[in-house]
Formats: sequence, C-alpha cells, structure tokens
Amino acid sequence: MATTASQLLDQITSHAGSRLSHLSRLSRVRRTAPRSPVAPPPLVVVAHGSRDPRTLATVRSLLATVRALRPGTAVHLGHIELNEPLLPDTLARLAPGRAVLVPLLLGRGYHVKHDLPAAAAAAPHLDARVAAPLGPHPLLVDALHDRLVEAGFPEEAGTGVVLAAAGSRDPEGLADTRATASALAERLGVPVVPAYASAASPTVPAAVRALAALGRHRVAVASYFTAPGRFAAQSAGVAPGVASAPLGTHPALAGLLVHRYDEAARGFASSSPVGQAPLAASA
Repeated sequence: MATTASQLLDQITSHAGSRLSHLSRLSRVRRTAPRSPVAPPPLVVVAHGSRDPRTLATVRSLLATVRALRPGTAVHLGHIELNEPLLPDTLARLAPGRAVLVPLLLGRGYHVKHDLPAAAAAAPHLDARVAAPLGPHPLLVDALHDRLVEAGFPEEAGTGVVLAAAGSRDPEGLADTRATASALAERLGVPVVPAYASAASPTVPAAVRALAALGRHRVAVASYFTAPGRFAAQSAGVAPGVASAPLGTHPALAGLLVHRYDEAARGFASSSPVGQAPLAASA
C-alpha cells in the first residue's frame, strides 16, 4: 500500500522526536558524569641530612610508612644538606603544578622560616606550600612517652626527665621545645627539663644537675630527635640513667607528617580537591 504524504510526515516527526530524546539523554549524561579526580599535590618530606648512615635509612623507612598511609599521593624526599637528594634537586624534578613541603623538623627555626621558603621560591614551576614543623604536637608526646617506656623508664617518685633536643638560636624554636617538655611533664607526672645538644642552654649535663638539685636522682634522657645521629648519640652518652631511642619510625611521626601535609594542602584553592580525608589530630 502506498504511503500517503500524511503518513510520511508522521514517520519523519516520530523519528526526529526519538532522535532528539536520545540526544537529550546523552547531554544529561555528559553534564552529570563525574570529573576525573584531581591528583593530590606531591608531599615532599624535607629532612635535615646527616653523615650518620642510620639517619638516611631511618628517614627512608619513615617515608615508606607515609606512602602506605597515602597510597594515592606521590611522596618525595629532599635534604637541606649532607645527603642526597638535596631539596632543590627534588623540586626541580617535579612536574609543574602544586607541591607541599613538610619539614621533618621538630620546631620553628632558620630552616623552616628561611631555607624551605627560599627553596620553594627558587622553583618557579611549582606552586609550593611549606607546612608547619612537626612540633609541638600531642602526637610527639605520645611517641616520646612510648620511647621512654621502651627504654625502661620508671614512672615513680624521685624520677625526672631531660628532654634532649638539637637546639636553636631562634627564640620560637626554643619555645616549641619548652612546650613539648611541658606537655611531656603533664603526661608523665614528673619534672621534664628541656636541654640542648648545641646552640642553646642548658646542656644535657646541666639539666641533669638541675633535676638533682630538686631531689630527682633517677633521671632519664628523652631523645627528642627524628633519627639517630651525632646529637642523639652525644645526648644519650651523658644520661645518668636510661636514654630513650630517637623518635625514628614511630607510627605517630608518620601520622603527623600526613597531618601537616593536610593542613598545608587545604590552603590551595578549594576548586581543586586535594588528597584524602585529613588525619584526625589536634593542632
């Protein structure tokens, strides 16, 4: 039977309507399709560097834990001095974009305030943020307590602790160490005196004498260092009682590195998501 003009027009109209409906559905799918996730900025852990080979081995082990905590984030290492890779070389190898520099340092000082910002400024292909140093923070107190317990520190009457740190000429750096000593004293319930291996006073032997003058004759040295090295060995060597190991690969240290990264990464524009949910920890 021959198709009438009216029937032909109905068929064309129906086909066109079906096609338009299909295109509309495709348009809605395109509009609602999720965007490709934006890669989180690289995490660059900045260590000081040491001639002691145990230091580099410890830092590398710590970074392995950080990578396990954040499998979707590229984690790199850069040193201020003495070890490779040096920080400028690490930054030069990064692709253009964002990056977060997290100091593996326990307080404010020249490196945090000057060296790291200068290195970031010397890498113009990067939008780099410098995170806060690790200390002071409750997670460090957790790690110090655990290391003392591991060393056999007796939490009893007549005891005291010397918190042995590297030292700094920066008043804010010294204030950070004092804040950690105060928090550790509250945690232990015994006096904790901050002392320094260089650049500041009191020294560890002087702090031991100060505690003895207070009637604290069973004194332990808490090693407030991120890794083994000359200062840690020097401080432990003059301990009259037990001396704890450096913080090293304690899980709290890796968690704190991630926490400081999250704090700094949140400073980037909110239009580009970064990383995963931040570690729940108080600042």
